[in-house]
Amino acid sequence: MSTRVLIVEDNDATREALSLLLQTGGYTTAEAANGREALVYLRSHEPPRLVLLDLMMPVMDGWEFLRERRKDPEMAEVPVVLFTAAGGLDAPAVWALGANDVLHKPANPDDLLAAAGRYC
Repeated sequence: MSTRVLIVEDNDATREALSLLLQTGGYTTAEAANGREALVYLRSHEPPRLVLLDLMMPVMDGWEFLRERRKDPEMAEVPVVLFTAAGGLDAPAVWALGANDVLHKPANPDDLLAAAGRYC
């Protein structure tokens, strides 16, 4: 069973750090710098076990990614954990967006690995 996590984050250093942390935890990672790249990845690869999604990105932000993702039943089945600095997101708000969970930046590495473990 795949343990691939798709990291969708516009900040190169953050994306690389998340990838390294997840790889150290035994996960395979794929990376996208924005929502558009993430959609292209999802349409052209085997679905990952989890999408770790930033909300505020150029080109296509996380909000638009979530709206587009819902249109494709296969993509919509892939769990999404928001990884964001945006405040005010509680569980009902996260679920309404079509996401499964939220981690607020900066997240504790143990919390990030625990979230990945819940879905992978």
